[in-house]
Amino acid sequence: MATTPDTGLEEENLHNQIDEIEALSSIYGDEWCVIDEASRIFCIKISDDLDQPKWTLCLQVILPSEYPTSAPPIYQLNAPWLRGPERMELSNRLEESYAQNIGESILYLWVETIREFLVEKSHSADSAESPVLKKTTEEVVEDLEDYFSPGFQLPKCQDQIQALALLASEGLEDEELPPIKHGEPITDRRSTFQPHLAPVVTPKQVKMVLDKLYENKKIASATHNIHAYRIYCEDKQTFLQDCEDDGETAAGGRLLHLLQILDVRNVMVVVSRWYGGILLGPDRFKHINNCARNILVEENYIESTDDPAKSGGKNKKQKSKKGK
Repeated sequence: MATTPDTGLEEENLHNQIDEIEALSSIYGDEWCVIDEASRIFCIKISDDLDQPKWTLCLQVILPSEYPTSAPPIYQLNAPWLRGPERMELSNRLEESYAQNIGESILYLWVETIREFLVEKSHSADSAESPVLKKTTEEVVEDLEDYFSPGFQLPKCQDQIQALALLASEGLEDEELPPIKHGEPITDRRSTFQPHLAPVVTPKQVKMVLDKLYENKKIASATHNIHAYRIYCEDKQTFLQDCEDDGETAAGGRLLHLLQILDVRNVMVVVSRWYGGILLGPDRFKHINNCARNILVEENYIESTDDPAKSGGKNKKQKSKKGK
């Protein structure tokens, strides 16, 4: 039976992918990792220096059937220190290198582009600070487990893998940027917390929302941008969910736990914190969750805990529309 042009192209792409993966595995050895070969999900750990690394980043990729001839790899950059402006700069470098090499295998070039970025960072003037100091407000939780409520569980990396897999299954169609709402800020001892919310139904929309928020210079300059999201997968009857501390230890997990307790779905909440120089201790977690709860009430994802007469019953009426 004769193959269609599309089938022939997919076979050629698969052959090229196999050759590329074999080459990368040979070059990078144990740094290269196969997450799910059937789904074409891979990752590689990249450092500025193999012997004494200062900066390390994990690149996760999905190779769609259209790659390399007509589509780029779907990628995710994972590093606790990689924040707004730097993340955007590195993403722009990767996308620019792809645009200059459309139709060619790009992963090796991407890995070396990232390594070059890490080396530059290591040599920059501010690299004297350790990665840990750069990403925290020096607030240390002496006994982290004391602050976790019963049933709390940190999200597993499997959630990120599921998110990547869902991205691959959805293809590369253009999606609209969801509307982003900004809540009222809370200020305590010169630290300011402000929530942002967007309805999301795919991990790709999560990335779009983050990219859009980081275009705002004030938000991009925040000490931390903590986020969490929950997406309900109707076909599998399961939730796709994940979170990010952005340097505020355990804050992302707590925020996700709040979304789970409130049983909200298809929503993403980001809380920006601008550190004012005074340590808040566990109060910072209270402000982060209060910000998130307030904007969820404002956008009718949950009912207000205030006097029903004050809310006029509006939240309860709209809950089933947005909250499920």
